[in-house]
Amino acid sequence: MKKILNHLFENKTFSKKEAKEILTNIALGKYNQSQMAAFMVAYCMRSITVDELEGFGEAMLELCVDPQLNGYDLIDLCGTGGDGKDTFNISTLASFVVAGAGYKVAKHGNYGVSSGCGSSNVMEYLGYKFSADPSELKRSVEEAGICFLHAPLFHPAMKNVAPIRRELGVKTFFNMLGPMVNPTKPKFQTVGVYSLELARLYNYLYQKTDKRYTIIHAVDGYDEVSLTCDYKTFSNGGEKLNRLSDIGFEKIDPTSIEGGSTVEDSAKIFKDVLNGNATTQQVNVVLCNAAVAIQTINHESSFADCYYEAEESLLSKRALKSFEKLIN
Repeated sequence: MKKILNHLFENKTFSKKEAKEILTNIALGKYNQSQMAAFMVAYCMRSITVDELEGFGEAMLELCVDPQLNGYDLIDLCGTGGDGKDTFNISTLASFVVAGAGYKVAKHGNYGVSSGCGSSNVMEYLGYKFSADPSELKRSVEEAGICFLHAPLFHPAMKNVAPIRRELGVKTFFNMLGPMVNPTKPKFQTVGVYSLELARLYNYLYQKTDKRYTIIHAVDGYDEVSLTCDYKTFSNGGEKLNRLSDIGFEKIDPTSIEGGSTVEDSAKIFKDVLNGNATTQQVNVVLCNAAVAIQTINHESSFADCYYEAEESLLSKRALKSFEKLIN
């Protein structure tokens, strides 16, 4: 590790092979906590390269626990986090809307590190029991249309670095890896990222796969369609600036989608959205992100058609039923 740290201190980059080896050794517990903390802090001080991101991601996927869900055309709605905006759990709610609309979802999530409440925090608070049992996950997909994959159960590296990430309390390269390493390797994916640079890195890597994807970056820094500004998407169809006026919405105040600072606040908003008691702004943000996911699957459909499909799922309470079936 001393050699690796000196390499970082000299502002040198790693090859894909070197990055893969480092992440593998982290997962195997070959470094102590002080060494891993030093590595993550040093890494925070410079930009990640395509080779490094790809090497880290490959190592995580090769080492992960297999959920054995190969027979399904799954979609994951996942953000990197780390945007510092403290929104409520928009992508997790959108996942239930997509499941309620009849699609199969494999939601990959974790506890919040740089935010107050990650998807795992709110799901656990609302009564979900994490599982890595393939038969249980399959039953969830069959009955609820969605399964929830708590990252530490599937990734040995996450288990080793989780205490350090909590203590650091800032985004690290593990935030960047999260969406890339869903152990189901879903056929479809929407990925929210906090920077344009990372969006382009993801786009470059995803172009090398057979995945249908949409990468989302709001121009004011949100890792989702926030409706606070226009947003960029990178997909199989190319790069696009999406103006709010073009999708039929006006700009909203950022405070109207806050609510991620505590688990209690997030859980209340979560239940309010599913039960039809949320604000118009909260509902619209969830539906827009669900619509992007549905359009990723049905890429020839218009955004409007996908939005109406998402809206019907929420208003009919099918999204709520999907949530209740998963919990129960």
